[in-house]
Amino acid sequence: MDSYQIFLALLTVYLAGLVSIGWYFNKKQKSVTDFWLAGRRIGPTGVGFSAAASWITAGGILAVIGFYMLLGMGSIWGFVAPNIIALLLIALLVGKIKNLPAITQPELLEQRYGSSIRMPIALVIAVVMILFAVADVQGLAMVLQIFYGLDKIYAVALIAVVVSIYVTLGGLSAVVWTDVIQFTILAIFTIAMAFAAVGTVADGGLGTTAISNSELFGNVPDGWWNPFSIGLPLVLIYILAIIPGWISEQDPWQKVWAARDEKSARKGMILGAFMILVVFGSCAVIAIALNAIYPEIAAMGFPAGMALAEPALLTFINERFAASPLLITLSAIGLTAAAMSNADTFATSGGSNLSRDIYQRYIKPDATMKEMLVVNRISVLIIVLGACAGTFYIQGIIEAIHIATFIASASYFFPLMGGLYWKRATRQGALVSMVVGGVSQIGLVLLDYTMEAPPMAATYLEGVHPALMSHGVILGMSLSAVAFFGVSLMTKPSSRVNLAPFFEEEAQALARYEAREINEMDPVYSSFLGNVEEKVTGERSHLQLNLRVSDTLSWKELVEKLKSVSPAWVTPTGQDSVYRLTHGDMLSCVTVTRGSGDRDIWLKAEPRLETVGRQKKELFTAYEELKNVMGQKGVSLDFY
Repeated sequence: MDSYQIFLALLTVYLAGLVSIGWYFNKKQKSVTDFWLAGRRIGPTGVGFSAAASWITAGGILAVIGFYMLLGMGSIWGFVAPNIIALLLIALLVGKIKNLPAITQPELLEQRYGSSIRMPIALVIAVVMILFAVADVQGLAMVLQIFYGLDKIYAVALIAVVVSIYVTLGGLSAVVWTDVIQFTILAIFTIAMAFAAVGTVADGGLGTTAISNSELFGNVPDGWWNPFSIGLPLVLIYILAIIPGWISEQDPWQKVWAARDEKSARKGMILGAFMILVVFGSCAVIAIALNAIYPEIAAMGFPAGMALAEPALLTFINERFAASPLLITLSAIGLTAAAMSNADTFATSGGSNLSRDIYQRYIKPDATMKEMLVVNRISVLIIVLGACAGTFYIQGIIEAIHIATFIASASYFFPLMGGLYWKRATRQGALVSMVVGGVSQIGLVLLDYTMEAPPMAATYLEGVHPALMSHGVILGMSLSAVAFFGVSLMTKPSSRVNLAPFFEEEAQALARYEAREINEMDPVYSSFLGNVEEKVTGERSHLQLNLRVSDTLSWKELVEKLKSVSPAWVTPTGQDSVYRLTHGDMLSCVTVTRGSGDRDIWLKAEPRLETVGRQKKELFTAYEELKNVMGQKGVSLDFY
């Protein structure tokens, strides 16, 4: 068998394993939370592996090695350092993020600001996720072209078909556990390539002069090891341009929400940062060895040498293992794993915006869980196909990642992070900030692509002024910040219901609607408890009561009737979810949602373990209020 036939055989086995994982978790899904947040059951290892795998693309690895070859450690600020720093910063934010009652960021922002911001934010995030996924398809296309001479369309087909299948089957659970496999393969691959490249130089292979490891690492050019060789101003520009967008990315937030508790989420993010450091550290070793093997590439300098530096690892593998088809195939599988580990995450994250934040919120609020699982899968497919189409228009790997990041930084960094920590932030400020920042940033990117760059400048804007490098994202973010803070201060403060989940003092002011006194020895209450499903995950208990009505259910009428019965019932994120808002910890509050079928209703709550007894009584109170409302319509409720 030749290398390509071996690749197809191993790829088939590998992909069958991924699809099997998706099928396994498909059987365990009973709700949208199960699909998008893996039932909030992921431990630190799963969070860490998935966080690391989701931020290392196949194309990113090749580009990072190319940057190392031409610019040394000074290049880390364009991709490597922001990856690590962003995960560590998210670890610091876990305490704030984890207890917020949301599945997506647009849902969270609606809770903070109101309904007008949810759809535009959902569309922006979906576009950003598509752009991120473009880089994965581009990287895989480069691998298949250099190793096997295949056209880009094969990479597009591979990503589109396989990722769509296992993600649409298993949701985030499938993403997390396939990420564990994919990152393990990727890490083994990069470490093995580091040893292979260094060993080749030590042995004098591929026409090089044999030198010792100490000579190899000691003879790098002056300043290669200096991470600030590009200058402190440029370092600061990269930090301000990239890290805000990556901190506010939806996909790591979904990993935090999916973790079983705060401790697991925090440990997972720190573990993910360490694992990224290991992979990119191996890439630095590979780059040093490749510079000794291909000195002509480094001599070309940046950016002229990037066209050869980016695929240099693939060229090395082809030449070094020409007589070993199996090793070339294993390398191809490793890079394929890297591509898929990102594409699946971006598909899941972007798909949730289309299904939950647009379809369920605006098109069909009364959609059942069975209907939503179908829509979820269609949404994932749309994101994957969008990314595949984008690869024919955006050619640069890091360029696609940076453009997505800059749009995120300029459009929703301030509305999101400001909403978490600044009580005075308002709906108008957030909306104007998003529009001003997003439109200006997209305009700056288009300007860079349409105007001819001055001599010695990488882009048109960079030629105008160095502060406008990276498509002028600092300007875009500045406009967004001015709009956010300025308009917020000029408009009416947010209501207490919007502030309660984010600020404890506001939550305490709401804690006035209490469950009535309940006799725990009451046989009716005891019978009720016997029908409540309870699962403990981390520091919270998941309570769920499944009910079935005796006649056709008008969801809109039910929601409005509940809200009229008690001021505790509110719909802060639309009519698909009705909260009995009795305190600021909205995860603990009882929520009424549609069940699997047209006549099914679910009552759910996720209280902390120390308040489970109180929340079971709250659940019973909510059940009785719901039963009374249905009784007025001549409809009965049964447990199932």
